Amino acid sequence: MEIRAIELLNEIKSLILGKVNERWLTIKEVSDYTSLSESTIRRAIKKGVLKFSDKTGRLLFKVSSVDRWLNG
Repeated sequence: MEIRAIELLNEIKSLILGKVNERWLTIKEVSDYTSLSESTIRRAIKKGVLKFSDKTGRLLFKVSSVDRWLNG
């Protein structure tokens, strides 16, 4: 019983940590996160090198996409 509880807690922990990495950022937050200007980020969008979502009517970026873009 105790082992199963530990397994469940570890699973919950991994889910929580996974969601932290997949949070969504606004263009302002991406600018703060990367220390780059919003115009630089918009140029990356225009070139197609930075993935984003605009389904909500505003530009949103996954942290993992921003990290991939920065690391080439």
